[in-house]
Amino acid sequence: MPDLLDQYPLSAATYHEMLDASGEVRPHWLRFYEHLQRSTPAQLIQRQALLARQIQENGVTYNVYADPKGADRPWELDLLPHLIPVEEWQQVAAGIAQRARLLNAVLADLYGPQDLIAEGLLPAELVFGHNNFLWPCQGVTPPEGTFLHVYAVDLARTPDGRWWVTADRTQAPSGAGYALESRLIVSRAFPELYRDLEVQHLSGFFRSLQETLTRQAPSSNEVPLVVLLTPGRFNESYFEHLYLAGQLGYPLVEGSDLTVRDATVYLKTLSGLRRVHAIMRRLDDDFCDPLELRTDSALGVPGLLEAVRQGRVLVANALGSGVLESPGLLGFLPKINEHLFGEELILPSVATWWCGEPPVLAQALEKMPELLIKPAFPSQSFAPVFGRDLNDEQRQALAARMQARPYAYVAQELAQLSHAPVWQGEEGQLQPRAIGMRVYAVATEDGYRVLPGGLTRVAADADADVVSMQRGGASKDTWILGERTLGSEPWKGRRSLGVHDLIRRDPYLPSRVVENLFWFGRYCERCDDSARLLRIMLARYVDGDDPLALQAAIELGERLNLVPRVDEEDEEGSALHQRLLAALLGDDWPFSLRSNLQRLQWAASQVRGKLSRENWQALVELQREATNLETDDPDFGELLDFLNRLVMSLAALSGFALDDMTRDEGWRFLMIGRRIERLQFLSTSLAAFLRSDAVFDQDALDWVLELGNSSITYRSRYLALPQLIPVLDLLLLDDQNPHAVLFQLKLVTRSVKRLNEDFGAPQDRSLAALTQRLATFDLGCLEDGLFGESSVKAALHGLADLLHGIGEVSGQVSDRLALRHFAHVDDVSQRTVSV
Repeated sequence: MPDLLDQYPLSAATYHEMLDASGEVRPHWLRFYEHLQRSTPAQLIQRQALLARQIQENGVTYNVYADPKGADRPWELDLLPHLIPVEEWQQVAAGIAQRARLLNAVLADLYGPQDLIAEGLLPAELVFGHNNFLWPCQGVTPPEGTFLHVYAVDLARTPDGRWWVTADRTQAPSGAGYALESRLIVSRAFPELYRDLEVQHLSGFFRSLQETLTRQAPSSNEVPLVVLLTPGRFNESYFEHLYLAGQLGYPLVEGSDLTVRDATVYLKTLSGLRRVHAIMRRLDDDFCDPLELRTDSALGVPGLLEAVRQGRVLVANALGSGVLESPGLLGFLPKINEHLFGEELILPSVATWWCGEPPVLAQALEKMPELLIKPAFPSQSFAPVFGRDLNDEQRQALAARMQARPYAYVAQELAQLSHAPVWQGEEGQLQPRAIGMRVYAVATEDGYRVLPGGLTRVAADADADVVSMQRGGASKDTWILGERTLGSEPWKGRRSLGVHDLIRRDPYLPSRVVENLFWFGRYCERCDDSARLLRIMLARYVDGDDPLALQAAIELGERLNLVPRVDEEDEEGSALHQRLLAALLGDDWPFSLRSNLQRLQWAASQVRGKLSRENWQALVELQREATNLETDDPDFGELLDFLNRLVMSLAALSGFALDDMTRDEGWRFLMIGRRIERLQFLSTSLAAFLRSDAVFDQDALDWVLELGNSSITYRSRYLALPQLIPVLDLLLLDDQNPHAVLFQLKLVTRSVKRLNEDFGAPQDRSLAALTQRLATFDLGCLEDGLFGESSVKAALHGLADLLHGIGEVSGQVSDRLALRHFAHVDDVSQRTVSV
């Protein structure tokens, strides 16, 4: 096997993480490199495939807006970790802990006495001009004086090997969850090396975070409830919010899940309101409270700041901490640290100048081709600009803007990023890529604890000098090599639990999650119903030998709004071919199968934390199959094959619901949703069929059995061709057939009755009355030999009216459930639960 470094270019002006200046492998990389060299390309490709498969199966995504791969882009993870020896890491960790302490002290001053501004150590314009300096937070002191519970810093290595700070992340730092997931995945690709190199564990960091939030939460001797507040699934790192909530054991909530009563924050659960003691937020500062901060925010919690002000809830990180993310502050921090603590910064910042001072502005304008020009405030609407990339005209235009508003600009020295090897599976070689590293610190009783590792980000292209996940970059796991320190043991949880701690229902189930489980159940069933009916229509359209049965199925599809009706203004009539395609794939037809599959995916994304990995993977596969159908002129044979696979996939979802989920309130509402949807579909479909001219047609009866998934049962019972009375008995009155109307009617009636009993709601008698009417219906009135044809038709129409009524009432029951349990509009849903 050729050497992996045969085509590895070295640049004298760049620090190479794996190689020294002479091209020799660095000592801490030697063992890992030798292992790679002994491996065959096939083995390395297999390991890279293992990473990709685990990312797919675990649903690890990073949402990139307008990305050609789709909004939910799979997380990009390189096979090779970033290796750092423990001796080097100890200095880095000390610098990060020192910097976290400094920035926490700066926040305490800015929202307190503001001595740093008064003494000229910080320019007032740089602070008060920042839209994340929140005046309503002035004077608010968090528990233990901790403003920064989690701090992150972006680091880059200079050509001489030293680490420099390029940015501070103080508002709602992201990436620690991705670092943990990357560790779990990469360690499985190299299990022996991971063990033998004694890679430091990450778990102690997250355990410390749990302990800090629990300790600082104003719990009043209650067991504190900590929640993780997310802006929702459209946030680029939504997977991480889900992942961290699951790992930390915190309910994942959105702003609408919380409410403030008497300066106290409550979680709106199915059982009532439960007090929230601490909020770990992933929402930007000004979006958190539309009453006192950003008034147009639909993501926050009205009244949250007043609850914080009165010490009734802990918010981590403290509101207003985003002011420290201005790059203009970097140049002032060394003097501030000397002033406050009498120390020099261990980790220097990359040379940065705030242009609000005239001499600095003049120097920045003179050296613009050598600098990176950044906005001083996030409210600025321009992206960072490399001076070297501008022509004379563009440079003059930027200079004019900077002279007009110098306080809004920051000039920064270009950071020469180090290079680390990445595995190029197609070429079987290692290639260098620019990297940056984000490292995290968490507040503890004894100061800040640094995560022994971090999120190493990799540039997308060989010649790229900017590392960005939004621009297609990848990531690496970060391994700190050496003797494992005390406290780096695997995660063992927060506290020991005894018999008195046992819980057999989720006490913190948000109503929003239950509502989405309800609609997840409905859309699972709706997609299954639509797929079965479309399969019937397409099969008979392709065969072309049963026009009456096809017409009856088309008419049913029109009545159910699945198939677009013929446009009355179109004299020739819309081609059936196009109407069937619209029913299946139409983006403009709101009732198409594709539209319902998209709604199913939306509901599933809202309850992802309640679904098992296997359940979620089945949904991902289903979505992938649907996406593969996006062709201009799909073949009907391929569409039929897709519908067959789709019905099987939806049956798997049904199996997951029955065997893969705990029977809690969320599951109950999911199943009620499925049952109501099936009841509505069966009753409405059979009502329409009984009014059609095909009611006595044998082929039409055959597809009605297929629609009700009862063909095999009918054949095994009767050993005869389909006939009206036994078909109706099987699909209407057989209370042992889960696809019979009476079976589902009784099931929905019992489920709603038990639900109302459990939540103290008034009982609904409408379904019980309809159950009695349907159960006592006599199919004997349909025997043609005993009654005339007109009497039989009248009986069929009466039965159709009854079924239509069942469909309408089941819809009304669904609406009442939503008002009572999801919208919280009656007394039953307003209870406050003390814990």
